[in-house]
Amino acid sequence: MKKMTAVAISILLLLSVGVLFFFNKNSGASTTSDSETGKKIELYNGEVVEYSEQELKSKLTDIQYEVTQEDGTEKAFDNAYWDNKKEGIYVDILSGEPLFSSTDKYKSGTGWPSFTKPILEENITTKDDPGIFGMRTEVRSQQGNNHLGHVFEDGPEPTGLRYCMNSAAMDFIPKQEMKKRGYSKFLYLFKEEG
Repeated sequence: MKKMTAVAISILLLLSVGVLFFFNKNSGASTTSDSETGKKIELYNGEVVEYSEQELKSKLTDIQYEVTQEDGTEKAFDNAYWDNKKEGIYVDILSGEPLFSSTDKYKSGTGWPSFTKPILEENITTKDDPGIFGMRTEVRSQQGNNHLGHVFEDGPEPTGLRYCMNSAAMDFIPKQEMKKRGYSKFLYLFKEEG
């Protein structure tokens, strides 16, 4: 009887450790040491900035920090850009690198800003993101190394992709401010009026 109890306890302990490992691994929390030691970022203008964890927490709102540094997800239909219809581009909240254009934005019905493609493929990276509901593809900014969201293969033509992003990870630059803010080379994305 004692032997069976010891075996049962051992099995329960192993299962508990396995469950804790699974949820910790798939909770979305970043396992990189960036958040512990700071983060070095090359800005869009070429300047390199280094932030301590405390500086990042001061610079970003709670939700921006949770999304970009801890791989979190903001609430659907309760974020800045899910229904933004203005012309302009979306840039990384920390590095300023151009990510997406309103010309590629569409109403996906998900409650998050969704795009068919990035402005420049080289400004994003993707990686496998195993989760409770299967494998997803995470999207991160190249220079900022910030979590942006995920890409899915259920989008409209011409790409068939849905880049489902978090508003908290991006800053929106309206078309009329792009030149002033150093993004004039991307004005070609918008048709001239008149």
